[in-house]
Amino acid sequence: MRNPVIRIPYTELFPPPTIIPHTARSLPGAVAALQEFLHAPPPRDLPASTIILTGAGLSVASGLADYRGVNGTYRVNKTYRPIYYHEFLTNHEARKRYWARSFLGWTTLNKASPNAGHYAVRDLGRLGLVSAVITQNVDSFHPRAHPEIPTLELHGYLRSTVCTSCWNEFPRESFQRELARLNPIWDAFLHEAVASGALETEDPDEKRARGIRMNPDGDVELPEAPYTTFRYPACPKCLSSPPYLAEGKAVVEVDDDGAWSPASNAGILKPAVVMFGESIPAKIKEAAEDAIDKAGRVLVLATSLATYSAWRLVKRAKDRGMPIAIVNVGGVRGEDAFFADLRDPQMGSLGVRVEMSTETLLPALLAQLRQPRFQRAESRMADGSSEQSGAAVFKDMLS
Repeated sequence: MRNPVIRIPYTELFPPPTIIPHTARSLPGAVAALQEFLHAPPPRDLPASTIILTGAGLSVASGLADYRGVNGTYRVNKTYRPIYYHEFLTNHEARKRYWARSFLGWTTLNKASPNAGHYAVRDLGRLGLVSAVITQNVDSFHPRAHPEIPTLELHGYLRSTVCTSCWNEFPRESFQRELARLNPIWDAFLHEAVASGALETEDPDEKRARGIRMNPDGDVELPEAPYTTFRYPACPKCLSSPPYLAEGKAVVEVDDDGAWSPASNAGILKPAVVMFGESIPAKIKEAAEDAIDKAGRVLVLATSLATYSAWRLVKRAKDRGMPIAIVNVGGVRGEDAFFADLRDPQMGSLGVRVEMSTETLLPALLAQLRQPRFQRAESRMADGSSEQSGAAVFKDMLS
């Protein structure tokens, strides 16, 4: 029996947004609305702290592709289909294809750095305006840019691999070295591509001419590439000490070079991300809900909220009566319901919807917030409870 096809939701653009307040159509108006949003007391005795929820659009300025933006992969590469979790677990050839493409994309992804948007989040935290961050991104830019602000990586992270049998994690860098050792021809091709700049060009015509498609999350697509020749290592922990499965002791075998063998029934390494069709771990889901419940406002940055895991958190905030601000270029899933009960004339204290890039808007917002009159207000906020709630927001996440 064939596995059922999992539909990728919301690959087309959402309807354009209604700007709220109407003055937020200009950069100064948007900055003023967000200032009001961040400084007005939350309603119903909610905490004074703000939690930020971010998506792939925030990392576009770092040179990474996104899924659903105006120039996202679902728009410009109509044939793109991500690998599904059940497919990765059960299909050796699918894993070869995945790891070959990831091998080519890791160098560029690993070299990329946080951009002005990530550092603006850091600075909002230093001003006492942000207590925590939830991100859908797997690029690790948030913990790199602001390690002092608690960050919950809702969909995991690419900096590690994890075994699907023993659940031990291993650094992606060491895994990359093993892939290079097992696949010397692919490694030579990668070095040639890096030296030529083929993996770094932003020119879509040049990418097409080179036959390269850059997809999100470090996936590099080479049409007609010999993916079946690619090899990947087994989990070193399971190889040295095979775990016990429901049917008995696991079998983990490798070939003469140390590549995982299809004779195995365990020891498969996957990226430490939530793959398509995979459930978010319960402890991560609960930590995200707890973070929302400990905040008084939610600021949504650079995401269409197409994934249910993110949308449900904003819906939870709405149900709690929390003010919501959304900054995104393009429409957002179900956004009208988030602002349906707003009435003029509110200038941002209860809700904001801005259609501008975070790369432009957030630095401008920080410039205004650093003015002396706002510094005094932020100093008073920092003396309150926001610091305490921020420090405790993920206290039990990994226990």
